[in-house]
Amino acid sequence: MARTPNASRQTTLLLTTLLESPAEWRYGYGISQLTGLKSGTLYPLLMRLEEQGFLESKWQETHRPGGPPRHVYRLTQAGRAFARERRVLSLAIPRRLGRAT
Repeated sequence: MARTPNASRQTTLLLTTLLESPAEWRYGYGISQLTGLKSGTLYPLLMRLEEQGFLESKWQETHRPGGPPRHVYRLTQAGRAFARERRVLSLAIPRRLGRAT
């Protein structure tokens, strides 16, 4: 049976976090701080979701003089709808808690 694309817990966490302020541009480190996702997990997710049309990105100048530009991300309209769907599905699916009894 094929795995459903974008069904991972990490993807749902990322989308739900971005959905809290969907119009706000966020940079990778900030997203990592909010979600707790490590860069090796986060950046592949961001790239995949952007390729699928759920995120848009751009380079943004920093407010620090001489600081390098940052790559920032936000949900597209399709991404917002998909994030809402993933959030609803994640609430409907019971999670396993720690140990079996």
